[in-house]
Amino acid sequence: MTHVQTPTPRAALEMLLAGNQRFLTGLPEHPNQGAARRTEVAPGQNPFAVLFGCSDSRLAAEIIFDRGLGDLFVVRTAGHVMGPEVLGSVEYGVSVLGCPLVVVLGHDACGAVAAARAAVQDGTTAVGYVRDVIERVTPSVLASHAAGHTQDEEFIAEHIRHTVDLLFDRSRVLSDAVAAGSTAVVGLSYRLVDGTARLVTARGVEVPENVAS
Repeated sequence: MTHVQTPTPRAALEMLLAGNQRFLTGLPEHPNQGAARRTEVAPGQNPFAVLFGCSDSRLAAEIIFDRGLGDLFVVRTAGHVMGPEVLGSVEYGVSVLGCPLVVVLGHDACGAVAAARAAVQDGTTAVGYVRDVIERVTPSVLASHAAGHTQDEEFIAEHIRHTVDLLFDRSRVLSDAVAAGSTAVVGLSYRLVDGTARLVTARGVEVPENVAS
């Protein structure tokens, strides 16, 4: 595989946001999606970002950020809830693959957040492991209530911030990489209707001025 120079954390973020801009304006380039790219990345991968997002079927990372094969190391769970396998995957992306950017991607109308809100407000329960997902989202909902939030986007943003905080608290590998300046972490909130990915929080990177928050 041809060596590709690793971008800086800020450059990686700009690449990701530029792809989202192309997607939402209806002018995607579909980079790195042809047969030549498939052959190029077969020997190994060199993604420029780890993307930890919700499993929602409307949140396909390579589509909404207009990227292709070998560009993103994607980890997805319902409600972007975190366990050892997620932490291990993120750490692999950072320490082994050398990704300069980790993105936590949430979105509006998230079923996991809605279910956690219902559980807190009405005592609604779920069965099986769905209940475990809801319980892991509940601390974000409680924090949002304590802050006086009432709107869906506020609950989503709080859950994204909480996930970023958990990554830092639980992964020494990630926090050390950010402290060293080799990696940054951002939280983005995706809007299903208009296709925008808006910044919620950032660690270890100077955010471009044109990024809406």
